[in-house]
Amino acid sequence: MNLIFLGPPGAGKGTVAQKITDDMDIVQISTGDLLRGAVKEGTELGIKAKEYMDKGKLVPDELVIGLLKDRISKEDCKNGFILDGFPRTIPQAEALDNSDVEIDKVVNFNVPDELVIHRITGRRICKECNAVYNIYPDCDPNPKEKGKCDKCSGELYQRDDDREEVVMKRLKQYKEQTEPLVDYYKEKGILANIKADNPLDEIVEDTKKAVKS
Repeated sequence: MNLIFLGPPGAGKGTVAQKITDDMDIVQISTGDLLRGAVKEGTELGIKAKEYMDKGKLVPDELVIGLLKDRISKEDCKNGFILDGFPRTIPQAEALDNSDVEIDKVVNFNVPDELVIHRITGRRICKECNAVYNIYPDCDPNPKEKGKCDKCSGELYQRDDDREEVVMKRLKQYKEQTEPLVDYYKEKGILANIKADNPLDEIVEDTKKAVKS
């Protein structure tokens, strides 16, 4: 089962992906992690990607798809994968269509803007192990001790791009560049919409049902 997860920042895509990958025996793939990993390993595609990144330029879609195809050829992807963070635009989706990567279902996580802002501005990251928490009681998980990581007691901090003014810009960018993909995949008949402001357990179960339908 090859999946794409769509939704604004803070929709919970990554959290849900972590919850269902084990159950479905599939792999979560972040294109950001792919790029960083290829650069670190010094692969042929990684070296090419680094040339663009060092100049502050976007890595061409063809290069990202090349990295993606390399990744999904690995043994742990034999049962499928979840793409998180790609495609972000219609041209990227078209480039993916023109490759031999087949997508079975696209899950769109619907969340009101005010909840997105609430979730992201409350997010805190551990400086030591990068574990993710939230300061608001209605957003899981909350740290047991304020400002400290449950796992390693590291200090929790707010990333610059989780501040409200930045979140507003990210939301605007999402609506302009990525939201058109909802109609794009709806027309292909592979889109499933999920109400992502429900409790997490419900979202996970709804997602499992959607991808199997």
